[in-house]
Amino acid sequence: MNYNEIAEKILRHVGGAENIRTLTHCATRLRMEFNDRAKVQDEAVSVIPGVISVVEKGGQFQVVIGNEVQQVFRLLNKALPEKKGRSEEGKDGKRNGVVARVISVISTTFTPVIPAITGAGMIKALLAILKLTGLISATSPTYQLLNVIADAAFFFLPVLLAYGASMKFECNPILAMTIAGVLLHPGIGQMMAAGKPVDFMGITVLLSDYAGSVLPIILTVWLMSWVERFAEKVSPSIIKFFIKPMLILLITAPLALVVVGPAGILLNDLVAAGAASIDRHASWLIPMLMGTLQPFLIITGTAWAMTPIATGQLSKNGFEMINGPGMLASNIAMGAATLCVAMKTKNSNLRQLASSSGFTALLGITEPALYGVLLKFRRVLIAAMIGGGCAGMYAGLSGLVRYAFVSLGLAALPAFIGEDPMNIVHALITCAISIVVTFTLTWMFAFEDVAEENTASEMPALKNVPGDSVIVSPLKGDVVTLSQVNDDVFSGGLLGKGIAIRPQEGILKAPFDGKVMMFLPSCHAVGLQDEKGMELLIHIGIDTVNLNGQHFTSSLKVGDDVKAGDTLIEFDIAAIERAGYDLITPIVVVNGEDDATLRITSATSVTFGDELMVQTQTGSAS
Repeated sequence: MNYNEIAEKILRHVGGAENIRTLTHCATRLRMEFNDRAKVQDEAVSVIPGVISVVEKGGQFQVVIGNEVQQVFRLLNKALPEKKGRSEEGKDGKRNGVVARVISVISTTFTPVIPAITGAGMIKALLAILKLTGLISATSPTYQLLNVIADAAFFFLPVLLAYGASMKFECNPILAMTIAGVLLHPGIGQMMAAGKPVDFMGITVLLSDYAGSVLPIILTVWLMSWVERFAEKVSPSIIKFFIKPMLILLITAPLALVVVGPAGILLNDLVAAGAASIDRHASWLIPMLMGTLQPFLIITGTAWAMTPIATGQLSKNGFEMINGPGMLASNIAMGAATLCVAMKTKNSNLRQLASSSGFTALLGITEPALYGVLLKFRRVLIAAMIGGGCAGMYAGLSGLVRYAFVSLGLAALPAFIGEDPMNIVHALITCAISIVVTFTLTWMFAFEDVAEENTASEMPALKNVPGDSVIVSPLKGDVVTLSQVNDDVFSGGLLGKGIAIRPQEGILKAPFDGKVMMFLPSCHAVGLQDEKGMELLIHIGIDTVNLNGQHFTSSLKVGDDVKAGDTLIEFDIAAIERAGYDLITPIVVVNGEDDATLRITSATSVTFGDELMVQTQTGSAS
């Protein structure tokens, strides 16, 4: 592979070095953001020899290279000019990925916050059940204390969002959270309660209640990122340690209180008023659109777009009707369509995939069903969208609202229990409509069965055959097919054939005797080569490169020799899942030849050292 030629062609077709705003890489792909997206020639990049695929996801342009990505990255990185602050916006604002950047900001900002608001939301749902059944009184100290616990994440939402926004805008997270604390300080509330005019150096300050707000802190942290670079530049080195943070707080906090915060509240209120107006005049519209288009929003990475509005409604009103009702309808529809495929197909591989992914979709995790089944059967996807749209229309007409921020599915129905006892009834009817309409359309019109695919033979008892490459399990966990991995590159087999494991212990061991060919500082992925030349990629989790090595521990280096069973990487499963990442681990043979047969275990669970895969050259004994 000619790395120089690949790098040169990529550079040419993305608009040159000056057009690359950010460049990073993970185990298999380059990740780029551009100053002018219109200059990028997607098709030309995708057909470059050595490029496996091009993917656009979460506001990033991703070029899938495979194991050699580091060599291409180094060459591209050398070609980039020294960065002097952030690049200017592209000349063509509308075509410069503005929507993608906004979605990327929302996604990065909210992802670390989800465990907190989901946990708080479920406590709210639990309190509603306890109150409804009479097991606890709303006036009891226990109820009030639990309510404080549930409200805390929403009250201090600006502080939580400040952390995520600081990751996106690459500035100091502690200072960002400190400025969020300024907006929430009790002194602000006391001045508002006094009712007297407030000014700062002669400038009138429009005080607001920032508890539970979203846009003000995101805009403030964006401003702070620029102030931080200014403070870095003007602070003398000898006293930078205390002058730089002082300047950041002294400049950003007043601007947040005087300008950015009030502007953010105004923008937030305008958006909320628009959504409320639509709900008053056409209550069915937003839930119907969400129920219909949710699969499309997931595929395009725009599913986060409505999150700030929904979160704002939950924080201020205690309920929301923007995301929840339509998402419930859509998730149930995708689960129903996928389970219908499982019941109707005679293809054992498809039945296994559809059964597991359809069940998880009913519980609110839809990506395995969407990528593994629905996108392969487009008419089934259309049936799910129709069913979701019909159920979403009913949800809107009935006034269905969600009282807690949770991943919507059958397991999350308690999130629809609130002051109105009919709300949960409407939620159940929404689910019933979604299931009945989708299942009927899929069974009668949408699904045509496919023949059994002989993609990988079950592994018989193995013999020690010269030429075979035997891979033993590097993990303890449940075995799933690659098609269940929520990443198009792995599920589509673009990097090669293999299997995936959902780990039950946070230890990755060597699957054979060999050498470390690729290892990233983020410790989330490793490339190995066995003594026969087979190359294996093990990628712990999806998008875990974003953790930058947090919760992973390893002393590996490229070139290290390893023996089967050696501990390669240790990782904290609970912490990574709390951060919002899926730990499903693809294990892929990346240099499989056309004349090679990969046999994969038929076991549904494995432990360390169990025989997992065997690659046999055609003609070898077996």
